[in-house]
Parts: sequence; structure tokens; C-alpha cells
Amino acid sequence: MPLRHDARGRGGWLERGLYEIAVMSNLLVTAKKAATRRTPLSTRRMVSLPASQFYGDTIRTLAEAEVPFVVGGAFALKHYAGIDRATKDLDVFLYRKDLARALEALREKGYLTDETFPHWLAKAWCGEHFVDLIYASANGLCEVDDAWIESAKAITIFDQPALLCPVEEVIWSKCFVMERERFDGADIYHLLAAKGDTLDWNRLLTNVGAHWRVLLGHLVFYAFVYPRERQKIPAWVMDGLMARMVAERGSEDVPVCNGTLLSREQYICDLREKGYADARIAPYGNVPEPDIEQWTDAIGKIK
Repeated sequence: MPLRHDARGRGGWLERGLYEIAVMSNLLVTAKKAATRRTPLSTRRMVSLPASQFYGDTIRTLAEAEVPFVVGGAFALKHYAGIDRATKDLDVFLYRKDLARALEALREKGYLTDETFPHWLAKAWCGEHFVDLIYASANGLCEVDDAWIESAKAITIFDQPALLCPVEEVIWSKCFVMERERFDGADIYHLLAAKGDTLDWNRLLTNVGAHWRVLLGHLVFYAFVYPRERQKIPAWVMDGLMARMVAERGSEDVPVCNGTLLSREQYICDLREKGYADARIAPYGNVPEPDIEQWTDAIGKIK
């Protein structure tokens, strides 16, 4: 399956510089489109007035600081699937390299900021309301890259022009949220029911990559939840994944527990009592071990 081209693999400094100029030019064009051709997104029943003012100012502040970002979370679910529910925060997805600049811009506006979990999440606060600034998923996967920006949808939210996280990336990131207290499967199934027949399935399959079994599991559950909507999943997607499952159904001789990619808490026993390696840590993953220790220590304290 073809992989998305990654600028980090390019050779000389001049070639990388030209590539980055081209990418930024494209991002500026995308942002200009958001200001002229956008879909309004109503949030009246989702957040309070003080929260909406804070969120609107956050979006405006990041735009003025020329920080590329997309809005996700509950607001993406509202736009794509029509699910209207109260939310406690605003999720903003941005490049890891832009985090310091984003936090500085928000601090200059008087907001408190905190690099809560350095491997994936920072926060900005205004009283009891907060914004999550996300640049990867908690398991080290789903790093924000150019596709998040280039494939985003132009919207108006909190009276501000903005870009909405592509539905493919929303599904991808939600695939790995399977805690005891939070399971994002229902969100995925609502998104598939609403947008399954128009998804860029090639991009979604490329995103999940070696973790295709997680996506297949969600597709099987989706088919159970919505019997009348099974046709929303292209036959070639299901046939291809099922054929791969049959071809690769044997055990793998690797002493790793992939469960930690799904839940930070429920597979601790496998690491501590059964001797399995943590899939988030080298050589299997890319999250520094001290960051995992901090993330684990926060269980039940910080969400």
C-alpha cells in the first residue's frame, strides 16, 4: 500500500527548504479559502457563552500568529455526523514544531498555558475553560502532518474562519481510544454511517498502516451496529482487510503487548506481571519512557 510522502526523508537542506516553502504556500492558500468559502458550524447548544468567547479568541489568536491548525473533537463530530452534544473543551490540532509559538501567542493574551504531557498534549486555560493543543495521539501515533491541514474543510466557528479536521484523521485518531471510562467506537460508527461512502479510504488505510487490525475491528462492529448501512463501507475495503486477516492469522513471535496503544491503564498488568514489552516504547514505538511514566502516573488525576 503506498505511503504518504514524508518531507523528513528528503536529502539536502536546499531541497528541504524548497519543499517547506511549497508546503507553507499551500497552507496559506488553504487558509485564504477558509476565509472566503466556509461552512458555518452552530455551537450554541454545545458550549456556554464564556467558553465560546474564549474558544473564538483562541482561534483568532492562533490565526494572527500564523500557526496552521485544525479544529477537531466534538465540533468535528457535529459537522460530519450531526451529533450535537455538550463539550468541556476545544480540541486544536497543530504541528509539534509550532507548539511553542502557539503557547507564546496565547500567553501574550493573558491565558495560562501548560505542556501537560510533552509527547502529545498541551493546554491553555481561561478560568475553568480550556483548549487542548494536540500534535499526536497519546500512544505516540497519529502525528499531525500536512494531510491534516491540506485536506481540512473550511468552516466558520465561534464567528471565526477556521479549518476543520478531515474526517479521515478524526476516525484514525479515535480508533485507538479504548479506555474503561472512554471508548470512541460510537463516534467512529456515527462518522462511518454519515460519511463512509465518501471517505478517502486509501488515505485512512495508509494512516492506520501496520495497525490495520484495529480499523478492521471497528468496521466489524460498525456492521453490527448499523445492519442497513453496511454498504457505506466499500466492498474492496472489507474484502482486502478480511483477506489480509486470513493470510496473517498465525501468531507472531514478538514479546510485545499492543494493548497499550489502545489503553494506558488496562494492560499495565501485562507489562508488570507477564513481562510483555510496551508497544509505545522503543523498539516498537517512539514515545520516550519518562513520558510514558508521567502519562501512567496521571491515571485518575489528569485527563
